[in-house]
Amino acid sequence: MELLTDEQIRELGEHAHDIRVTIIEMLVAAGSGHTAGPLGMADIFAALYFRILKHDPKNPDWAERDRLILSNGHIVPVRYAAMAHAGYFPVEECLTLRKFKSRLQGHPERDMLPGMETTSGPLGSGVSQASGYAYAARMDGKDFRVFCATSDGEHEEGNTWEGIMFAGKYRLSNLTVIMDRNNIQIDGNTEDIMPLEPLRDKYEAFNWHVIEVDGHNIPQFIAACDEARAIREKPTMILAHTIPGKGIREIEGDYRWHGTPPGKGPTDKIPADKQAEAFLEELRTK
Repeated sequence: MELLTDEQIRELGEHAHDIRVTIIEMLVAAGSGHTAGPLGMADIFAALYFRILKHDPKNPDWAERDRLILSNGHIVPVRYAAMAHAGYFPVEECLTLRKFKSRLQGHPERDMLPGMETTSGPLGSGVSQASGYAYAARMDGKDFRVFCATSDGEHEEGNTWEGIMFAGKYRLSNLTVIMDRNNIQIDGNTEDIMPLEPLRDKYEAFNWHVIEVDGHNIPQFIAACDEARAIREKPTMILAHTIPGKGIREIEGDYRWHGTPPGKGPTDKIPADKQAEAFLEELRTK
């Protein structure tokens, strides 16, 4: 792809900002859901939906579209927000998150929302699903790419490594996995719960091409995706180092916000009844 202009970089940053605002609005409306992960992945999902993916919001089942598998389904608010701002459905529908009969459930359901490739909830399955999808695409002679967003914490689960072995064995160069390396999970820091490092060495030992990026540097992430397209003999893992809760200083880096919405979060920095208003004001003034 051609180099990004300053104007394009600015526009992508604005998309990421709008996605973050929508995430907070939908979580407040729902009164439940995950905050830290979705905020941390907003820059990456802005880049995916507004620059990287080959897709058509008006024709979500287009046969030649790139496929995006969301393994860590609990961060789906960021995907809903990105899809809405990209034109898949009205942004106002985001406020139905987790409501009865809503298309936007707390974990994605493939049959309920066009453009959602898989149903996810139980962690650790996405890399295997994406690997199988990429293998099938090769068998069928298709040239679309398969992307898989995954968390670092779910690499504590064995099914993930089965998928990694499979993709490495079959040299699935049409597969790009993006790890949200934010170093937290619901019970604390990943390296305290179950150490994951050295992640780069582990993936490389399984015959993967590995790229490490700042997950909040949109041009750097786009360049990594471009590099992945040029790799012909291996699948690619993009280790995206992110800050959980990015954009709201009271949340950033705090694992306690992993599965907690504004209004029900830790009160040592800001009272619960002030959280929603404060977070939205902080985002909107940036």
